[in-house]
Amino acid sequence: MMNGSNAGFRSLIIGCGLAFAVACSPIVRNYGYVPTDSELAAVTVGFDTRDTITANFGPATTTGTIGDSAFYYVQSRFETLGPGAPVEKDRQVVAISFSNAGTVSNIERFTLQDGNVVTLSRRVTEDSVANNTFLRQLLGSVGRFNAEDLISE
Repeated sequence: MMNGSNAGFRSLIIGCGLAFAVACSPIVRNYGYVPTDSELAAVTVGFDTRDTITANFGPATTTGTIGDSAFYYVQSRFETLGPGAPVEKDRQVVAISFSNAGTVSNIERFTLQDGNVVTLSRRVTEDSVANNTFLRQLLGSVGRFNAEDLISE
């Protein structure tokens, strides 16, 4: 009878060990698309246009802030370990810039190591009615007017 309980205990330990090992395996998620170096080698600077780039690589992830001055292709790889938050392990950004004539003027590749952390500043004007309900505002204005102001000559 002890052998049966030892086998059950061993099975429980092995099962817990396997569950722990599986729970600690990272979950990898890939997002986006970036053209490979060999695909980018086929692009001719000064000849290819926005249309040929879109036809070869598909629509860009995002474009330049001023019109279509550049196409940006972005790919990221995130890993999640156990209950932790996802961590970005890799990022590739390919920037294809265009001249005023609409032809390719430059191709650049950036990685996660090239990036800089940018601190965003929140500049929001505080309003005076943030914590007041409509009814409180309405009742609060009672008695704040002068009857002489309503009568004009």
